[in-house]
Amino acid sequence: MDGQGLLRPRTPWASGGEHPPARAPGRRHSADELTRGVRPELARALERAVSGERPNRDEVELLFRARGDEVDAVCDAADAVRARVSGDTVTYVVTRNIQYTNVCTYRCRFCAFSKGPLSLNLRGQPYLMTIDEVVDRSREAWERGGTEVCMQGGIHPDFTGQFYLDVCAAIKAELPDLHVHAFSPLEIFQGAATLGLSVEEFTARLRDAGLSSLPGTAAEVLDDDVRAIICPDKVTTAEWVRVQEAAAAAGLRSNATIMFGHVDGPAHWANHLEVVLRGEGRPGPTWDEVLLMHAVPRLALQGLVDNIQVSWVKLGVEGARACLRAGCNDLGGTLMNESISRSAGASHGQEMPPAAMEELIRSMGRTPRMRTTLYETAPAERRSAAHAAHPLRERAPGTMVRLRPGRAASGG
Repeated sequence: MDGQGLLRPRTPWASGGEHPPARAPGRRHSADELTRGVRPELARALERAVSGERPNRDEVELLFRARGDEVDAVCDAADAVRARVSGDTVTYVVTRNIQYTNVCTYRCRFCAFSKGPLSLNLRGQPYLMTIDEVVDRSREAWERGGTEVCMQGGIHPDFTGQFYLDVCAAIKAELPDLHVHAFSPLEIFQGAATLGLSVEEFTARLRDAGLSSLPGTAAEVLDDDVRAIICPDKVTTAEWVRVQEAAAAAGLRSNATIMFGHVDGPAHWANHLEVVLRGEGRPGPTWDEVLLMHAVPRLALQGLVDNIQVSWVKLGVEGARACLRAGCNDLGGTLMNESISRSAGASHGQEMPPAAMEELIRSMGRTPRMRTTLYETAPAERRSAAHAAHPLRERAPGTMVRLRPGRAASGG
């Protein structure tokens, strides 16, 4: 079934799998072609969006309910807005993902990454990196042309907010020019609570320790009805927003992600985008839902959000190529390492080096640009280092952890 309770297309494609998408989004160039075969109410929303007017919440839900030829129309409208807002340049960032522990006390029902006593024989051994190991991996990323490290992990039962402060300070002491893009709103919220600080105070301390920006993860779907099912003990939508507001108050930029295709549907996705807009049993989504999840935000957030990223780790090269034709203008990070999607069974991941990124971008007739975390052009020295990077060293995942009974829970 798809997000509207309708029968899924009979194709082998699945998010994270090896099979390419069943089809690329269609190409309708003129205004008349754009709305041909489209319901009148959807056509009106598309026409307004292409002219620069953001759709309202109900229209966003309507866009997410597009089917058949309507999906092509939504994607082409998003691609037209992409061309107007972002041009034909497609950006990417040379980054390294560092997941410093896979031990987590939370019980998110979708998570295949976290480890605890109940999953020791199911998904391998738990680990916890030392701060020295995190710094060493960050140094290697810098040597390979990286401009950022992206750090997140499980909520280890022994963690307090001091760990997050210490790891930022250690990286910045060694690599002052490396951008530290780290910590989900859940980690910020938990870290503040363990130190007896407000979210606002803790976020300011992280900034002073060297945190440069926040990933917008732990969002899942920003609808508390969905969250009550898939992550009942995680931060609420209001708490997630509070952390983002605290980051903005501290002068830290952030982004927002969405994890869709489980118990959610178009109404929940529209609610999620509404939250983002205010701030600024299924086997995953169908391919049309993936296209719409990239195309509709381009239409709904135009004028506020210029950069829409596609995850090549989740969708593969051909999936990313299709989404670049459906409103996206950014391929995200080269990564160097990726554990979370791989733990959940994704076939793609680990690293797409700059040469491969740029080959993909040029094959579409667009212009590649290596960027920083904040979407500025990367310095020439970083570009040279990235293109001349040596292979990554083989490493163990981290120090093995002996879990004490009752201190960590399974992430299943």
